[in-house]
Amino acid sequence: MDKAYDKIRKYLNFEFSTGCTTGEDYKEFERKYINYLKKMCLSYGWELVKPRKGHYELSAFIKKQDQYVYLSISDVRFFLNEWYNHILVRTAKNDSDYHGGRNNYTTLSYLPVAIHQLFIMGA
Repeated sequence: MDKAYDKIRKYLNFEFSTGCTTGEDYKEFERKYINYLKKMCLSYGWELVKPRKGHYELSAFIKKQDQYVYLSISDVRFFLNEWYNHILVRTAKNDSDYHGGRNNYTTLSYLPVAIHQLFIMGA
């Protein structure tokens, strides 16, 4: 998991391209971010569900048995490093619940802890 983490940390302070079509730089970042999430989930016995690719943002659900946590990162073009420092996480009823519980924010390095805490709260 450390290699996947290091691959996306390289995008700290990166200025992404912009335009009406998604840039190749963001597409590469997004693939690496989703790979990191998959590896993180695998190491904790969770499942990455419905990674949703946006124009320059992404969201997904993390599943543990019958519990769900929703996560989202803001548009990487306009919110420098928020994909790392300000990740939205909240409980969800299922993998279609985009409104879910109360909004919480965490950093990439504390993401597994924040998700684990939400699973405990939702139990």
